[in-house]
Amino acid sequence: MVNKDMLIGELLQLNPKYAEVLMEAGMHCISCPASAMETLEEACEVHGIDVEEIIEALNSMSS
Repeated sequence: MVNKDMLIGELLQLNPKYAEVLMEAGMHCISCPASAMETLEEACEVHGIDVEEIIEALNSMSS
């Protein structure tokens, strides 16, 4: 289950297909080494994205 405190790097290790969702939402820098150490919430704040919408999208992929 994805939550806002998970690191981007951790999410991509759990499911590499999460990258597609993040990139479609506007996070084109997920391959940047620094982004791997950002939480999902931090990355969403930087990009002006609603973290709850992203969490819902990522969790729907897991089910």
